[in-house]
Amino acid sequence: MPVRRRGTNVFSLKKSMGWRVWGASALALGVLVAGCSKQASEPAATAGASTDQPVQGGTLVYLEQQAHTNLYPPAGGFYPNGGVLNQITDKLTYQDPKTLEIQPWIAESWEVNPTATEYTFKLKKGVTFSDGTPLDAAAVAKNYDTYGLGNKELKLPASEVINNYERSEVVDPLTVKFYFKKPSPGFLQGTSVIGSGLVSVATLARPFEELGDATKIIGSGPFVVSSETLGKEIVFTARKDYAWGPAKHAHQGRARLDEIKLIVTPEDSVRIGALLSGQAGFIRQVQAYDENRVLDQKFAIYAPSTRGVNNSVVFRPDNALVADVKVRKALLHATNTKEIVQTLFSANYPQATSVIASTALGYVNLSAKLGYDEAKARQLLDEAGWKLNANGLREKDGKELVLAAYESLPQPQNKETLQLVAQQWAKVGVKLNVLAGDSGSRTVDSLDPEKTPVAPGMVGRADPDVIKSNYYPTNRNVLLQKGGVSTKVKSFEDTRLNGLLEAIAAETDPAKRLALTADVQNYLIDQAYVIPVFEEPQAFAGAPSVKGVGFEAVGRPSFYGTWIAAKH
Repeated sequence: MPVRRRGTNVFSLKKSMGWRVWGASALALGVLVAGCSKQASEPAATAGASTDQPVQGGTLVYLEQQAHTNLYPPAGGFYPNGGVLNQITDKLTYQDPKTLEIQPWIAESWEVNPTATEYTFKLKKGVTFSDGTPLDAAAVAKNYDTYGLGNKELKLPASEVINNYERSEVVDPLTVKFYFKKPSPGFLQGTSVIGSGLVSVATLARPFEELGDATKIIGSGPFVVSSETLGKEIVFTARKDYAWGPAKHAHQGRARLDEIKLIVTPEDSVRIGALLSGQAGFIRQVQAYDENRVLDQKFAIYAPSTRGVNNSVVFRPDNALVADVKVRKALLHATNTKEIVQTLFSANYPQATSVIASTALGYVNLSAKLGYDEAKARQLLDEAGWKLNANGLREKDGKELVLAAYESLPQPQNKETLQLVAQQWAKVGVKLNVLAGDSGSRTVDSLDPEKTPVAPGMVGRADPDVIKSNYYPTNRNVLLQKGGVSTKVKSFEDTRLNGLLEAIAAETDPAKRLALTADVQNYLIDQAYVIPVFEEPQAFAGAPSVKGVGFEAVGRPSFYGTWIAAKH
């Protein structure tokens, strides 16, 4: 099993940072940059210092379960997208995956005013995009004006990690300033995430529909896309003049690898077989049932935490069948998450004890509210007026309590998870149909609460704003509230929840922000909007010869410092 390390709380910028951050107290900014964490990014087989010396050159064959979709950076939350963007884009800042400290990258230093409404960044000299254009203040301003406000003409949506954005100002060629309409305490951490990858001005001039082509994404990262067979393969080539990696990264200079071949390989058995036979060096999405097979061959399993909203089942209260909180609470208590984890997963998938992971900043343990209790579930359904009929199903006003959910392909064993949930709910007289469907119908129907009153969900980000990203109407809006994307005009709206989410995004006092994060976790469970199932890692496997694979704070791979050892 992977080694798990616990990070440190960093609430004193003066002690933890080797550069200057002006304009806000250390305590006020502590919540922006750090938290308590445990990280499973080093496999047991390679834990500790390696006696091998890094070597330059070679090609890494990397097998990905799914093809990427759109590579506009704010769409990078889909893990196959992030795995591409992480190799070809840089960010203003770097979040240390162990301590969660925010460190310099393209920005050498920054200052934040006391109300977190103004952020000023000083950039490194000499950084260029791979098309030769400068990564200067004007380019950064264009990136964040686009990410913060969106571009309706080009159909480029605003980023879910940037709240209350107003405008940018180019102070000088290497200094850029951002203004916010209201406090935006999560912005500094937001400059380190995949959705804030910096791309050239020419890239931002393209319409959204063109950005599914990886060759059209011009970044400043350590690799460039040299070729792509859409949906099948991407070849990355190391950029020889790259000299601006994260300031505190163990590796500096150009990437050690010469090339990465990313090959889309949907079948789990094919990825595992290719790895163990030496045809591939690294693979993503290792199912829990394959872990022992990998470890038995002395290969490594990596399972970095995603540190965000847990893998969950969520309800859409606009559907009359789940509009009653008693029905939702009944189904929460009818769900045996311990059985799910023990049946389908490994120790790398801890049973969820709250809405967000135990590694996440602001986590509170809500196990007492999440207990499996079949008798209580039956009682609540009875109280809600749903009685068992001759078919063994709950019925009310002539309608049976039959629900539906689409499986989510990116989430590990999601079909099997939902099928086990369906078996558990059947014990109390509720039927859950688990749907596959093609990608088109699944996407459309998942936005209609009448067709999908239940849905799977999760999102990774190492900041309390992750909860807003998942539940707020104009962000991911998994509850399908009024005011967000859907296929129908919705009436459901929870102003109490939305007020809490807005407050988290604007609160600059660390203690108050954490208290709000606790409040919203409690509220989501008290309303039974969500049934947290397990803490989702990103599961990878690698050959013993593959060294130095890095992971960002929420588990996306970085091959900047990766190298391939000679086989003995």
